Amino acid sequence: MKSKTSKSKKKKDDGKEKGVDTKKLIGIDQPFDYEEVASITAPEYVRNLHRDGGAVLPYETLKKNAAGFYLLEERCIWMKAGIINFRLCDGDNDCYNCSFDQAMRSAMEEKAPPKGNERQADWVNQLKERYQIAATPCIHFKSGRIESPKECTNNYECYQCRVHRMLYAKKQAKAVEGPTYTNVSGYRVADDYYYHIGHSWVHLEHDGWSRIGIDDFISKISGPLDTINLPPVGAFLKQGEIGWVLTRNGNKASMQSPVSGTVFAVNERIKREPEIAHNDPYGEGWLCLLDPANLRFDLKGLYFGKESFQWIDQENQRLLKILGSKYERLAATGGGMIDDIFGQIPEISWDRLVRTFFRTSEKG
Repeated sequence: MKSKTSKSKKKKDDGKEKGVDTKKLIGIDQPFDYEEVASITAPEYVRNLHRDGGAVLPYETLKKNAAGFYLLEERCIWMKAGIINFRLCDGDNDCYNCSFDQAMRSAMEEKAPPKGNERQADWVNQLKERYQIAATPCIHFKSGRIESPKECTNNYECYQCRVHRMLYAKKQAKAVEGPTYTNVSGYRVADDYYYHIGHSWVHLEHDGWSRIGIDDFISKISGPLDTINLPPVGAFLKQGEIGWVLTRNGNKASMQSPVSGTVFAVNERIKREPEIAHNDPYGEGWLCLLDPANLRFDLKGLYFGKESFQWIDQENQRLLKILGSKYERLAATGGGMIDDIFGQIPEISWDRLVRTFFRTSEKG
């Protein structure tokens, strides 16, 4: 035991003779033992020394900096200007909230900056003027479509934005151009459209919106409609749940939304002239425009291309069985499908048509 103690004492004495004092080198604010010394390399430590031989920052801070990071880059702006010899910035370069900056300005007989919230607001305004940035930039400004406003004030709820509505209105003339069709069992099937099993369709717009409506099959079954009760702008529709309601001669039919999303716009004309949905279901008769929520997932549950052709043919076969053998024979001879089935064949139950093809109930 005595020999161990003497050896330990001898090592300490040797350290003093050589002038090695780890506490003094690192700084009195953060001493550390031998194990901690081993966790930082000599070159890394030397890079962080000041001229007087003391560490620029406490050791705990030094440990977090990657090797080669030059800490003096965080110099105070007064140091960079050469007015003071040394000071590190500890306020993320926010001089307007810095007590040291205020004291220096006061000492140099400059007007002191405003206090509290005014100081912070002034700082933000100066940043915006200097760098021309916006906390919430308007999507149309960012795309280069408009020069103002630069900033969105509606929390990106575009359906509430007057500018967004105006741009959308200008776009409508091009948007309602009719698509090309494929004739399947006497029904028009719009090319490049997606179809829900409840006979609503989705067309993907170039700007990311999803336009939806009813297909030609349902328009021929229901005939010219009396009213179409559309969802309000801003409402959230969920795929497979009720999105809107059709009415014919007091009979109602709820339809499922083909995709999930927030209603951005509705076809105001369709409210006044619901028969358009019957005459031109894929063009002027569209119902509403959605900002889709999970489009990639929703599209997996829809028919597209050849699948939609096969599905419409199956739906037609199902309809012919409901109509009876007379119409099945007519279809076999190449006869066209009636344009208004419910109106011209009164014995057909509206409720049965709704349950079979809308996949909902009359009450919705």
